Amino acid sequence: MAYIAVPIPPLPGKQDIEIEVTINGQKQQLHYRVELFYWEECGIPVIDRAECIRQMLSNYDQDWTLYYIGTPTDDFVPITFVKKGELAIQRKMMLGEPV
Repeated sequence: MAYIAVPIPPLPGKQDIEIEVTINGQKQQLHYRVELFYWEECGIPVIDRAECIRQMLSNYDQDWTLYYIGTPTDDFVPITFVKKGELAIQRKMMLGEPV
């Protein structure tokens, strides 16, 4: 599958992103959310950052599914979510199956 990169401006807080694509005449609308999780918000000491991420995501909005964990910095980790149910649509599109 080919990829298209879309630059996202570095704005604070949650960024809800809607993308409408047409591939071979088939139109799909995809919803993403990019959020920065700051290490200082971690409720446990930041000895194990993987455990910190797990804790921060444990009570996240159930309408969204984890899609991608970005490259962490000293201050935060960017995490991308996709609207629940749309991940299955993306997988079908990747496999060339009808949606």
